Amino acid sequence: MPGFLTWGWGGTQTADMAHIYMVFDFAKDEEKLQLARHKLEGWKQAFRLDKKLLYKLERIEATAGDGDGKAAVKDEKPTKGKGKAKAGEAETKKVEPSADLKLLVRLAFSGHEKLTEQRWVQRIPVEEPFVGASPKVMKGGTAGFEDVEKKFEELE
Repeated sequence: MPGFLTWGWGGTQTADMAHIYMVFDFAKDEEKLQLARHKLEGWKQAFRLDKKLLYKLERIEATAGDGDGKAAVKDEKPTKGKGKAKAGEAETKKVEPSADLKLLVRLAFSGHEKLTEQRWVQRIPVEEPFVGASPKVMKGGTAGFEDVEKKFEELE
């Protein structure tokens, strides 16, 4: 009776980790977004959070129906005028970005790290580059969680 000596395959013994997603809306502020990404990278290295703290960037491009895209194109064109100084000034004008920027952060701590997970959920939204980005924390079972999870998986 060899079937009694060994156990059959019953699936994995570890349960999937519950993820927590944080969504930060930086509107069109590329500088603050880069500061936030830099801060996340620093935390990942300092606290060894390589697989536990992941983030992805979502750029929502403005459509042609919006006034933003047309205004940005107008600022980019050089103006006609006397001399090279005015043409040079027009070329150095910065073009306002036409994309809305969102940063999606995923925390994936195992069951025995609940205290650490809670500390990061409380810490990240109150830090400087994140606080002004209307932070939203989404845990499993909350409204919109599945949409954010699907969007996170689709992003590069």
